[in-house]
Amino acid sequence: MIEATALHKRYGEQIALRGVGFSVPQGECYGLLGPNGAGKSTTIAILSTLLRPDSGQVRVAGHDLATDPLAGKQAIGVVPQELALYNDLSALANLLFWGRLYGVPLPVLRGRAAELLRLFGLADRQHDKVGTYSGGMKRRINIAAALLHRPQVLLMDEPTVGIDPQSRNLIFEVVEQLHAEGLTIIYTTHYMEEAERLCDRIGIIDEGRIIAEGDLAGLKAASQLKETVAVAYAGDPGRVLDQAAAFWPEVHQEGGLVHFMTPGGQGDLAHIILLSNKRGMDIRSVEVREVDLETIFLGLTGKQLRD
Repeated sequence: MIEATALHKRYGEQIALRGVGFSVPQGECYGLLGPNGAGKSTTIAILSTLLRPDSGQVRVAGHDLATDPLAGKQAIGVVPQELALYNDLSALANLLFWGRLYGVPLPVLRGRAAELLRLFGLADRQHDKVGTYSGGMKRRINIAAALLHRPQVLLMDEPTVGIDPQSRNLIFEVVEQLHAEGLTIIYTTHYMEEAERLCDRIGIIDEGRIIAEGDLAGLKAASQLKETVAVAYAGDPGRVLDQAAAFWPEVHQEGGLVHFMTPGGQGDLAHIILLSNKRGMDIRSVEVREVDLETIFLGLTGKQLRD
């Protein structure tokens, strides 16, 4: 459904994309993660035809965006990071305006707008000006506008930044429903839990390159990262680290905790506690830290995602 091949983009001396490529089949939700400046928004702008790549190719629903951009645009719905709404118009008027730009016939558009207002929990506020809406309500209408023409592909560029938990959860539920109905989605986010919940596969982009790609299980396996049992002991930190190193092959100390690196995680917890007790090491607290998407991301990029 979406094929991006060897995308390059430069802004003056700054190189934004260095050969980005990926393929998203029909019905998949594909997450695109990366730190600020990694190339996420540039990639989305190229996929949505707002930018032309310096080189490379994008095909959407079989249409080459360079040679047949109009057909490609008709297949795409775009949820931009910045709100694309008119604050002085009501929610309904906004939807009717954007729907007409998509070329949706007015009788069809009115029914579709009413359907989306119900879906996003805004039917009772449809005649209020968008300028009176909360940030979460604006985000919901922003997504609704991208769905008016029933696109084959939905591009969502950080759609939940800065909104309340209720709106975020509703957006999750809508995305999951659209995914279940077979819509192809590309979803960029700063929030790891969103990608873990919503996406079939994840591409991690850094410094303009896709540096890892796969489902969560595949990324875990490829990262070769180990789960950690983090233990706080009483007593001298240097001494307890030496004691731990005497009975466990891979340990290190960080933030006052002794970290036991283990492929077994929870399964090795009892063994670590037993060996600690045998050596008279006074345990104050224990935590098992599993390998999750954030661990993988930090291991690959050495950076934290930030708003």
